[in-house]
Amino acid sequence: MSIDKKELIVKIAQRVQKDPDAVEAILEATLVEIYESLKQGQSVSLKNFGTFYIRPEGETSVFKFNPSQRLRKLFGWASTYRGDL
Repeated sequence: MSIDKKELIVKIAQRVQKDPDAVEAILEATLVEIYESLKQGQSVSLKNFGTFYIRPEGETSVFKFNPSQRLRKLFGWASTYRGDL
């Protein structure tokens, strides 16, 4: 099961009690900034979620995601995370 972008926007809008159009604009801007950072070779860290980064491998680059300790704990992976899930 998965949710698409439109469903995610609706869920976020309900959670923060904001207009879905405003949430969509913010989400789009966030994604563009993540893309631009990765294109420039910068990693993007989102606290309690994880870090996105690009690693050069020979002639190409590989997209990587390193989940946070909180996310690892949620899925039962080894973790030192002690906070709430």
